[in-house]
Amino acid sequence: MAARVLLQRRALAAAALGGVALMPATALAESPAVDKRKPIYDDFEALPSPASTPASAPQAIEPKRETSNSSSGDKAPSGNGELAVVRPPRGPTPTDQLAVQIGKARLALYRYAVAAEDRVNATMDRAFGLEQSFTRTLASLAPARESGERLLPGAVYVLVAAMAGSIVARNRNVLLRAAAPLAFGVGAAWTVLPVTSRNVADLAWEYEQRVPAVRDAHLRVREGLEKGASFARVHARLGVRYVDDKVTDAREIVEGWVKQGK
Repeated sequence: MAARVLLQRRALAAAALGGVALMPATALAESPAVDKRKPIYDDFEALPSPASTPASAPQAIEPKRETSNSSSGDKAPSGNGELAVVRPPRGPTPTDQLAVQIGKARLALYRYAVAAEDRVNATMDRAFGLEQSFTRTLASLAPARESGERLLPGAVYVLVAAMAGSIVARNRNVLLRAAAPLAFGVGAAWTVLPVTSRNVADLAWEYEQRVPAVRDAHLRVREGLEKGASFARVHARLGVRYVDDKVTDAREIVEGWVKQGK
């Protein structure tokens, strides 16, 4: 009985081997071997070979990124029902921040340098303006060639007159000693250098007009001097006339005595 069972098993094994050998099969020389074993990991998917991929297979859909309006880390459904992962935007690196700070510092330094240069240029312009104004003022004080005035001998005469005034008033009070040289010098200037004196007076009047108090005081002093000069001239004329009248009367009296004596 046991021998019969053993013989039957051997016959079945031989028949199976013969069927496998006689089964027709196509052998490919360069066909890749397909691994039909089941993967041990659940999330592993075997990629199909290019030869075995059907022509009607759907193309892979790439996930689409949303615009910057969506919040970072959110997931939004795409048109095909898949979830598109949005990566958060990358912030500035320390190198970028350092470059921005260096740029700001350079701009601030440039603004300070430009402001300093502008101040220096403005100061130099004012200095040049003052120099030109001074030279123009001195040139305007000089007399014209048609007037015939000469500054060198006239200035010497004015200085000599001022020294003479100080010598005359040396034994007087302080006020007279200070006013006498000025009066003698101004009088000599108006006598020797009339055109230059007129130019100096006009320039002084221009500067006095900038200060109303000084201008008004000058006008009052000038009016007082003019009135005093006019009164002096009137009294001088009256004195001359009175002296002429007295001399005439005395001469008539003498002439009458002379006639009576004859």
